[in-house]
Amino acid sequence: MSTFRTVFLGTPDIAAHCLQSLIDDSHFELVGVITQPDRPSGRKLQLKPSPVKQLAEKHNLEVISPESVNTEEILQQIKAWNAECAVVVAFGQLMKQPFLDLFPDRVVNVHASLLPRWRGAAPIQRAITEGDKEAGCSLQVMKLKLDAGDVIGSRKTKIEQTTTALELLETMKGLAADLLTQDFLDYLRGMLSPVPQDESQVTYASKLLKSESGIDWSQSAKQISQFVRGFTMGPGAHTLWKGKKVKIHLAIAVDQTTSKPPGTVVRADKEGLFLACGQETVLQILKIQPENKGKMDALDFIRGYGPIPGDIFGET
Repeated sequence: MSTFRTVFLGTPDIAAHCLQSLIDDSHFELVGVITQPDRPSGRKLQLKPSPVKQLAEKHNLEVISPESVNTEEILQQIKAWNAECAVVVAFGQLMKQPFLDLFPDRVVNVHASLLPRWRGAAPIQRAITEGDKEAGCSLQVMKLKLDAGDVIGSRKTKIEQTTTALELLETMKGLAADLLTQDFLDYLRGMLSPVPQDESQVTYASKLLKSESGIDWSQSAKQISQFVRGFTMGPGAHTLWKGKKVKIHLAIAVDQTTSKPPGTVVRADKEGLFLACGQETVLQILKIQPENKGKMDALDFIRGYGPIPGDIFGET
């Protein structure tokens, strides 16, 4: 049985999940792991290692955490590992050509979108906010241009009416691991040929900013539902309620119309909390979080805060 000496680069949970899949697969020999430096975390801002570093140390793998993977010192250290290929999953640094040249055509990246759609930083979130019906993971051969490498393989999943970005992220973990243990292995064996991306179909997924997290009630209920579900990975969708900020964690468009102004409470009873939106549509709030409180069901919010028909969300 052939084994491939592999370098792994990644940082968050999804990367750790992929690393574990390679550790468990006897076809891969992990000779080195590279992750982001320890970062301050929690109220006391104590330095905390990334999920990938924690996993690598648990399995006694050699792990380094450079501020830049592109320095000559780090490149020489990677070269000394004598690896045959490199796997990159949500690493958080851009690799320059000297790194790619260490493993010609054998640096692969798992990207959480169906390339060429949603290249960039926030593919999961943008797929939901823009109303895509499906999402997925792609395995690409890395090149300098962002997420523009030839695609080795992909895996798809449906986006349902209530799918949040956090839920989709969990699904992506399994899809990504499957791509590495099946398609990547076949690629290394010469059984799969990468396919160039169709540049005419490219879209970009820019990072979600805190400044864009306010709900625009003039949008349709469907658009707002997508917006809310897309922002669950952070920074969270918010609006105002009686002058205080509240976060909306889950909401769905319902088959109902109203002539009330956007942001107006249409109903607040045992059936739930319903708000008017643009285009005379109605949104049902399912999960909400008042300022300085925990997340709660809409019925608990109704009982505790007493919204009534005619009240306004988003009023400044």
